[in-house]
Amino acid sequence: MEFQDVVRRRRMVRTYTDRPVPPDVVDRIVHNALRAPSAGFSQGWGFLVLDNADDIARFRDAARPEQDPQNWFAANVQAPLLIVAHSNKDAYLDRYAQPDKGQTDRSEARWPAPYWDIDTGMASLLMLLTAVDAGLGACFFGISPDRIDTYREAFGVPAHYAPIGAVSIGYSDEPPRDLRGRRRPTADVVHRGNWGQPAG
Repeated sequence: MEFQDVVRRRRMVRTYTDRPVPPDVVDRIVHNALRAPSAGFSQGWGFLVLDNADDIARFRDAARPEQDPQNWFAANVQAPLLIVAHSNKDAYLDRYAQPDKGQTDRSEARWPAPYWDIDTGMASLLMLLTAVDAGLGACFFGISPDRIDTYREAFGVPAHYAPIGAVSIGYSDEPPRDLRGRRRPTADVVHRGNWGQPAG
């Protein structure tokens, strides 16, 4: 499948069949995520792979907030595969305090954005694209902030790994949707040479 076809087909899928994701496809999804770019080659990420029904049910229980659980996909997700993506800020602060980076401290002040989260997001996008390339559906979703500690405890996640979200993956049980009418016009979001100058 051409890359343009993968991008065109990619959309968030929330309903899956019970068919399991083949182990070799799971391995390819994770392998590709590990090839994402990272600032200073810090690779400050960690991924928790959940691929059996008991673990996924445990995830739902850990992620289910007491207030309005229906508003959180994490509390209701039914998928044969979940991969929770975590960022590790310390890996970046440590890396950029090394001599080749010209710094001597671990200050966060020099970071214009949290690249530990950005890079983990890029790795998650590679998982989404790999899933679609394999004929699967996938969805990136967040975890309620007030359930992060419960999730950590349930799965033994170290404190320095922050779950930025999870990717549900499986064979889609949803009819195709045409979202072209909801996509913002290119001229509204792409500017050339000066903000407000449309790209064409």
